Amino acid sequence: MGRKVTLATCSLNQWALDFQGNLSRVLKSIEVAKSKGARYRLGPELEICGYGCADHFYESDTLLHSLQVLKELMQSPITTDIICDVGMPIMHHNVRYNCRVLFLNKKILLIRPKMLLANYGNNREFRWFSPWTQPRHVEDYFLPRMIQEATVPFGDCVLSTIDTCLGSEICAEMWNPRSPHIDMGLDGVEIFTNSSASYHELRKAEQRVMLVRSATNKSGGIYLFANQKGCDGDRLYYDGCAMIAINGEIVAQGAQFTMDDVEVLVATLDLEDIRSYRGERCHPHMVSFWLRVKVDFMLSVGEDVSLPTNQPIRWRFHTPEEEISLGPACWLWDYLRRSGQAGFLLPLSGGVDSSSTACIVYSMCVLLCQAIRDDNHQVLEDVQRVVGDTSYRPEDPQELCGHLFTTCYMATENSSESTYSRARELASQIGSYHINLNIDMAVKGILGIFSMVMGKVPQFRVNGGCARENLALQNIQARVRMVLAYLFAQLSLWARGRPGGLLVLGSANVDESLTGYFTKYDCSSADINPIGGISKTDLKSFLQFCTDHFHLPALRSVIAAPPTAELEPLANGQVSQTDEADMGMTYSELSLIGRLRKISKCGPYSMFCKLIHTWGESCSPSQVAAKVKHFFRMYSVNRHKMTTVTPSYHAENYSPDDNRFDLRPFLYNTRWSWQFRCIDDQGSLLVLTNLFSGFVSPHSCLNRLVK
Repeated sequence: MGRKVTLATCSLNQWALDFQGNLSRVLKSIEVAKSKGARYRLGPELEICGYGCADHFYESDTLLHSLQVLKELMQSPITTDIICDVGMPIMHHNVRYNCRVLFLNKKILLIRPKMLLANYGNNREFRWFSPWTQPRHVEDYFLPRMIQEATVPFGDCVLSTIDTCLGSEICAEMWNPRSPHIDMGLDGVEIFTNSSASYHELRKAEQRVMLVRSATNKSGGIYLFANQKGCDGDRLYYDGCAMIAINGEIVAQGAQFTMDDVEVLVATLDLEDIRSYRGERCHPHMVSFWLRVKVDFMLSVGEDVSLPTNQPIRWRFHTPEEEISLGPACWLWDYLRRSGQAGFLLPLSGGVDSSSTACIVYSMCVLLCQAIRDDNHQVLEDVQRVVGDTSYRPEDPQELCGHLFTTCYMATENSSESTYSRARELASQIGSYHINLNIDMAVKGILGIFSMVMGKVPQFRVNGGCARENLALQNIQARVRMVLAYLFAQLSLWARGRPGGLLVLGSANVDESLTGYFTKYDCSSADINPIGGISKTDLKSFLQFCTDHFHLPALRSVIAAPPTAELEPLANGQVSQTDEADMGMTYSELSLIGRLRKISKCGPYSMFCKLIHTWGESCSPSQVAAKVKHFFRMYSVNRHKMTTVTPSYHAENYSPDDNRFDLRPFLYNTRWSWQFRCIDDQGSLLVLTNLFSGFVSPHSCLNRLVK
């Protein structure tokens, strides 16, 4: 009857500027799609060059090599008799566009430029590309001679096959309130495609699924979603989730986290289901018509009565704890195998943060062993290359962890027996190569140099020292640990007779980065940090998950212990310093403040106005004001630390990452005199009225202060 179509979408682990590797992965996905009977294959956004090329998009080489890869794809016998939809940058009239290129049997059918660019969060597409600003407008594009001497349609158009009509969206266009699929559906387009480079954030997958379902829920249609996956060279992890939907129902679900470089999703669907759905719900609308580029090709086959169709499924979402276990683990593996190093080194303190990092590395080893058991030959080859042994085959995660992961407990006279024991027990249970050492000799040597030059010996506060002495003595311990961490990362494998070096892992969480509660150039200064975008609250829940899921009982004592840096002298052998006491607020309070600052775009006054309601039952307005002022003083005094913070896995949408996500000054007027005066003024008004309603707006406050 010719009404059932078999379509393919995919998730590819592409790497910025790895044109040879990207080409092979694209070809592999097309080969798999054809083997499963697909007549159309959709790939991720900018898959040919990689999405994360950043300022390399300015280079003519990037455009040239993308065209060369396109030529290889078109000439490959693998791409015959299937419509291939690939992503790459293209320059048209000296303007650079983010494009989809659709080709069939060595002929380009159309080029569709992105119309709604992503310019929020970590995305800066306006820096490198221009949006196509002419809806339903198409121009001739003169193809380079290396491709073919011809012109092809370039612009906002759709593809019309003999049996159906297909229209493209690119990533952010699905998230926009004026998504193209709305009007395309009203103009009779039956298949919508979305090629994305959508990065992972905790709890984000549900938004994607909701958007894909809603795209066809109102007016019917098939929706294909393709996404990049993996670490393509920076702080982001692209988390797959390829999917196919029809009439608001998901019928095929791809993995969110996987060690597979190529994942292809194929579904067979009945076009008549779309037409029946629309026949009941949709009526003629006045819309501008899209130019239809006609192609003499069918997505369906003739005799398809016996061909089964995919049925609706229920999407299985990961919990946040599972996401923390899987996402950063996959990111670490991509970084390790592509960096040419031989493993990781972690200063393991026995606290929540470093234990979380250790568990993520262990989770990585669990995933690798499972992939090898599933006959993933690429993973086995990569593991053998990393450990430097072509005959090696890991037996279990603990054994693999011993090859890839070195942990190091760096004690001082201020370290407690409990943290020493917790670090040793966790290292034993995950199987890491563990080192215990004492750094007092190095600390005293450095202080001896200072005392010899300056003639004074600094003391801790408990021994009569001032605040400056106390802080300096804490910082020197932390910084010595950073120096020793890099020394052991470079030479510990050499001392053990093994080749290569180790990547140093950091373990500062997002809340500590927000307030600057860490020493600049201490153990937080590392090569990469898998937990730098995760809150302390989520990390504690993650450790509880790991306790049960990975059978790591050592974590119970880690979770129960109060967070402490152990940089000040012990009191009767017990810890006298805690993180929350030092910071002047709890980690749960910090998480809320961080979300208000970044997500709700609150300055000091707006934050105060919100928190007097949120914390109204536990804090008076004056106490709320004190907490808000204290936070902004800490934040502004320490913001300079974010300019040198270790590159961290992006996991939270309130991250203070200074690289490109949270662009702020790093030299502030830390008195915040105007803003704090607004808070005091509002607080006085609340006391006078004894009400928690009717407080003035920021503009009213400013007007009253001016008067």
